[in-house]
Amino acid sequence: MASTLVILVLSIVALRHYHIGITMAQLDIGVNYGMVGDNLPSPATVVQLYKRYIIGKMRLYDPNPDVLNALRGSGIDVTLGIKNQDLPSIASSADAAKTWFDTNVQPYVSDINFQYITAGNEVVPGDLAQYVLLAMQNLQTTISNYKYTGLRVSTVVASSTLGSSYPPSSGVFTDIARADMIGIINFLSSTSSPLLVNAYPYFAYASDPTNVRLDYAQFTAPGPVVQDGNLSYSNLLDAIVDAFYWAMEKEGVSSVDVVVSESGWPSAGNGDFTTPQLAQTYNQNFVKKFLAKQATPKRPDHYLEGFIFAMFNEDQKPQGVEQNWGLFYPDGTPVYPVFS
Repeated sequence: MASTLVILVLSIVALRHYHIGITMAQLDIGVNYGMVGDNLPSPATVVQLYKRYIIGKMRLYDPNPDVLNALRGSGIDVTLGIKNQDLPSIASSADAAKTWFDTNVQPYVSDINFQYITAGNEVVPGDLAQYVLLAMQNLQTTISNYKYTGLRVSTVVASSTLGSSYPPSSGVFTDIARADMIGIINFLSSTSSPLLVNAYPYFAYASDPTNVRLDYAQFTAPGPVVQDGNLSYSNLLDAIVDAFYWAMEKEGVSSVDVVVSESGWPSAGNGDFTTPQLAQTYNQNFVKKFLAKQATPKRPDHYLEGFIFAMFNEDQKPQGVEQNWGLFYPDGTPVYPVFS
């Protein structure tokens, strides 16, 4: 399977040679690197694991210096998160944003392919939501002053910011999230940056298996499952992404793309809903979709990026599903094969 994926990605990269940070030796797919565990390998070992499986993109939840040093010269595209608790400080002034940037990005910028900086993870709606737009604006000022044209600022939201995504055209931001989301998506439109969305068909299926078909959640439906006007949907991930496009358009913004910043399927923790076989099926099909540049029915001509959650099973998360999202055990052994 690895040789087939390599051949596929070489063809894709040849067609999209202008895409920032992708080399001929990398798969145009991302994996989230979470570190909530006390038995995880060293950052240097993790970077080598990404390179071994030619995973081209890494998402970090905070600027860990050991990880950033290990990434120097790796050629891996990096999406770097700002800790949620740091948002008020960065939002307070352009100087504070520059200090954060000069500490966590500037020392590495010549050796690491930074793709996105994300101001918070799933803080909209919530007490910290008020700081997201100001933090993004202040960071953008710093980046513009440095003239780093390839680095974009965004934030990461959960699909729960939508009041509905079934069918996709009913997508609308919830009342509690709407004001913050309007400011955010207008900023993203003005800077040609995407909105990063954590999208999990697993949760929809596990919470309502009677009405959400397993094959619809796992990319295995033999044909369309949902018909929405003249658009047909055979998988739930496309429906979630398109619901965000509809929600943004209803607020007058049609130029913002979506990046799937997290998606995956746990391999244990919730009985028959979470088996290694189900997790393997979902993540293998996720990889196939994104490597084949299959976009969504609403925007079939738009490039869609995707990140799997997560690299490792993390033993310091709550027991059950939360500990079992990893593609790899802490010793580097695959929980199930996805890339080989």
